[in-house]
Amino acid sequence: MNIAIIGLGYVGLPLALQFARSGVRVLGLDIDPKKVSALNAGRSYIQHIPADEIAQLIGAGKFTAATDFSLIGKTRLGDNYYKRHSAAVPVGFDNAEDIAAILICVPTPLKKKRTPDLSFVLKTGQAIAPHLQRGQIVILESTTYPGTTENELRAVLEAGSGLQAGKDFHLAYSPEREDPGNPQSKVAEIPKLIGGYTPTCLAAAQRVYAHAIRNLVPVANCRTAEAAKLLENVFRGVNIALVNELKGVYAALNIDIWEVIAAAKTKPFGFMPFYPGPGLGGHCIPIDPFYLAWRARQAGQETRFVELAGEINRTMPDKVIDRTAKALGSRRKLLRGARVLVLGLAYKANVDDDRESPSYVLLNLLKKHGARVAYYDPHVPVIRKTREHPQWAGKKSVTWEQKTIARFQVVLISTAHDLVNYSELAAWAPLIVDTRNVMAKIATAPGQVWKA
Repeated sequence: MNIAIIGLGYVGLPLALQFARSGVRVLGLDIDPKKVSALNAGRSYIQHIPADEIAQLIGAGKFTAATDFSLIGKTRLGDNYYKRHSAAVPVGFDNAEDIAAILICVPTPLKKKRTPDLSFVLKTGQAIAPHLQRGQIVILESTTYPGTTENELRAVLEAGSGLQAGKDFHLAYSPEREDPGNPQSKVAEIPKLIGGYTPTCLAAAQRVYAHAIRNLVPVANCRTAEAAKLLENVFRGVNIALVNELKGVYAALNIDIWEVIAAAKTKPFGFMPFYPGPGLGGHCIPIDPFYLAWRARQAGQETRFVELAGEINRTMPDKVIDRTAKALGSRRKLLRGARVLVLGLAYKANVDDDRESPSYVLLNLLKKHGARVAYYDPHVPVIRKTREHPQWAGKKSVTWEQKTIARFQVVLISTAHDLVNYSELAAWAPLIVDTRNVMAKIATAPGQVWKA
């Protein structure tokens, strides 16, 4: 089997490598020529994905990358195209009709007014539609609201191809379940939800994923699979909002929320620990509740509980800044003009993924309040250009050394990477605001650490 995976980011690339490891020939498609060149040269641009594995699969002819979406089919090209442009056709993919499945793994961000932005999905659909072949299956993996696959995506594919979903080509939805930075998380071991546009579409999707994933979980239709993915992330968002709110309540009662959670999780049933933080990050949890809320409004329904959780989580950076100002005030210093180091730029520990990171919000707020800000992150040495915070692009992480760290009047811990030596931080930094409770087991001076 040959398959094509569109979007070679934090979701698409691990999935592509898993299929390739399983013996499937994978054509990775991306609009970024730099990514394509790096992969074909055996280089990795995602920290937790080893370059040697990419190089091995490239060398074995199991994986290759390209920017030409027409490679998924021969429509409008004909055999002569491949004779004239053989250099443009990846090794092992000289017959593009062999592509049996097309998996879409592209971003689904929010617009400025927190409404769904399906532009990446729909533009991808428009790009592949003219080359879509009878019998192929298109599977969307991007997180989205219920109805996207069978309505918006199907309409684009049918309009551009002249083919009918469920009759001429198959259509399905199977949400990604990536957990970057977790060494125990293996693509092949994570159960795969699959919903088909028709029962035949579902069966076709199962045949595809059976090559690479051990446990397949078929559901009634695409809408059910889309809704299940939203539930998974809304569940986390709501529970994080709960502990974020309780953190303030318990602090007012002189109770440590971290100790409360540690005590509660000793119960062997009926409780699952969630932890407070400076805000939500990543491409899923801060975004997905708004996809559900928007879709619910289209159906005349309210999601008050979900939207309240989102509001609580969005207020956390402001509370962290307020706490930082109080910490500085205890040293008779103002936030305006203070030298502040934000420790950790990635949205979670031990990864280089900075999408939707609350650290950016903290940097923006600190700058707005007149602080002089910098950051340290061993996983993000230079800030890449992002859609949400392009103004920080090119800024470099400071050096981890006593002379540098001691110059900052306060260090704000936003992300707790394992690579950071927190004993050195305690020895070097005069004042620390800790949003991750990482300093709890480190020897510090009285009043040096403020929990936030």
